[in-house]
Amino acid sequence: MDNVPVFVGLDYHSQSVQVCVIDRGGAVLVNRRCGNSVPQIADAIGPRRTVERAAIESCCGAADLAEELITSLRWPLSLAHPGYVARMKHNPDKTDYADARMLAELARAGLIPPVWLAPKSVRELRVLVRLRADLVAQVRAVKTRILAVLREQRISEPAGFGRWCRKWMAWLTGEAALSQQGRFAVEVYVDEWAALRARVARVEARLREATAGDEIVARLLGIKGVGEVTAWTMRALIGRFDRFTSGKQLARFCAVTPRNASSGQRTGSAGMIKAGDPQLKSVVVEAAQRLRRYEPRWRELSDSMAARGKPASVIVGAVANRWLRGLYHAMKEVPMAA
Repeated sequence: MDNVPVFVGLDYHSQSVQVCVIDRGGAVLVNRRCGNSVPQIADAIGPRRTVERAAIESCCGAADLAEELITSLRWPLSLAHPGYVARMKHNPDKTDYADARMLAELARAGLIPPVWLAPKSVRELRVLVRLRADLVAQVRAVKTRILAVLREQRISEPAGFGRWCRKWMAWLTGEAALSQQGRFAVEVYVDEWAALRARVARVEARLREATAGDEIVARLLGIKGVGEVTAWTMRALIGRFDRFTSGKQLARFCAVTPRNASSGQRTGSAGMIKAGDPQLKSVVVEAAQRLRRYEPRWRELSDSMAARGKPASVIVGAVANRWLRGLYHAMKEVPMAA
């Protein structure tokens, strides 16, 4: 008997995977739970069956499994965008059985909304970039708690220098008229802040080591307005620029394109699209803020839009959008290993 072509949907969990197998006519051949390993998934598919297309919903850990399945079993497998899959389902109930079936049906119809499967090196870089972002968020939280103590005790800050500089820290730890318990709290927070800053420095050193010799990072660092954090984040979360077909698609991926809100004869805009990775969007917007201050081209655009009454948020979004479109053409031909 010849091998039967089948379509597979995988609903991933850290301890198990729901496997649904359907044939070309849509009949369900298998829909059961198995262990989270390539051999067990292969056994669940059954003998004399050739996987024509397969899909696994993109989530934490799914990329590693997808890479193993592609490498070990040579499956034509795609990561499916979870948001689009949920919208296509049109069902208020959430079960592993139904989710795996939906993924298999989308694979059979060729309607899988794909997500780029980043190579291992890029996924490893994302671990470091997100670790740094988490530590920086903790630093901000500690600073907020220090300022909360000052406000609670109605202590005015000295004029003549900004917060968090050496003079300000010397005032905080020495001259600030804190109560006994307030000073103790501030000392604990300052110690925590120092420890967190040391961890951030350690992660940044690791990032420099991990991206040494990376052509994309080197090229990004050569662009005015792009620093190490921006380059690391874009390399980790964008991966490679040539996976996009246009600069507009890259800008949309970074969530700095306007969202259309037209209906009938009415044409309007609803701000920037509500999508994309917030960390990536943040560094792109910060880069646009720098560019519109120091680069003549973007400063001219910024001044022109300001003269027409555009708010600052719209101006920054426009600069980020146009800058990314140009950046795409400058970066898409960069040779890379991943």
